[in-house]
Amino acid sequence: QVQLVQSGGGLVQPGGSLRLSCGASGSIFRINDMGWYRQAPGKQRQLVASITAGGKTKYADSALGRFTISRHNAKYTVDLQMNNLEPEDTAVYYCNADVIEKMWAASTDAWGQGTQVTVSS
Repeated sequence: QVQLVQSGGGLVQPGGSLRLSCGASGSIFRINDMGWYRQAPGKQRQLVASITAGGKTKYADSALGRFTISRHNAKYTVDLQMNNLEPEDTAVYYCNADVIEKMWAASTDAWGQGTQVTVSS
């Protein structure tokens, strides 16, 4: 099995910055895409940013220009640097990884435990 463990998050004032980190461990042959999602109260979980193993990134419109996703393939980690945070960014953030545990096996979806980000003055 694969575990994703998140760190970071917390309370920050509007305009501030936070960095979220996520590390994968367990039975890992290869990790394909990694990403960050968020879920605000009463809303569906939505993609914030994703990154392929080759480093190609994709961002939600709301994150463009403010958030940066990065990963370290050898360490199985993915980070999300969030700048110029707004109250609308308040949500529980989850990391996600598309993991292949063994050669020739199908990939599986792994999720972190979630971390609260609150943007408020």
